[in-house]
Amino acid sequence: MADEVLMRHEDDVMVITLNRPAVHNAVNAAMAQGLADALDRFEQREDVRVAVITGAGPSFCAGMDLKAFAEGQVPRIEGRGFAGITERPPRKPLIAAVEGHALAGGFEIVLAADLVVASESARFGLSEVRRGLVAAGGGLMRLARRIPHQLAMEMALTGDAVTAADAHRMGFANRVVAKGQALDAALALATVVARNAPLAVEASKRIVNESPDWPIAWMFDLQRPTAQALMNSADAREGAAAFTQKRPPVWQGR
Repeated sequence: MADEVLMRHEDDVMVITLNRPAVHNAVNAAMAQGLADALDRFEQREDVRVAVITGAGPSFCAGMDLKAFAEGQVPRIEGRGFAGITERPPRKPLIAAVEGHALAGGFEIVLAADLVVASESARFGLSEVRRGLVAAGGGLMRLARRIPHQLAMEMALTGDAVTAADAHRMGFANRVVAKGQALDAALALATVVARNAPLAVEASKRIVNESPDWPIAWMFDLQRPTAQALMNSADAREGAAAFTQKRPPVWQGR
């Protein structure tokens, strides 16, 4: 694993740390590849059910490393997008733990996560318009799906950053905690998610993400194959057995 991205495990949760604190974790090509590699390991490990992504130092991520970009580097991985994540987030749950600034591409990494825990120090913004760029790493599209149109448009056109309290009020931050506590709070949330049946969690994530585009008349038909596969799984039988026997379930992921 490249030094630009660190990885460690806490039981069945993986912690992925963007590790260029001297430049507020700005993304260069090496960091993009390191994050893609970390996400591959996350997907491959059957014993790891949730990942938390965070940043070293005072900031989550300041976006693309503009100095590296000026030198010809493009921190994009083919088929995976900016930072190795924005076009292909993991199928398993990913939680962003945000301290300090998450701007431009850094905010796009946050929006590629499923849940967001922000400290009171967090600031979020799509500042690309101030640099003659467009937030092409999913920021404009994902933000417009998560908050009201007029609020997304204001953030997109002004490039202004919003506070953690604003993010919670708008609805794209799940929790706001004291400064310095984002990672601990995200790990606590990850532990709750990781207790649940992994196939059911992955299927639920997929349905939540895909169903907004389903026509109302067809939505139950489109959901049925995924739901039926879960009904026939060993984990569904284990969940029922554990409930009736008043014991914790032992998930097999099948």
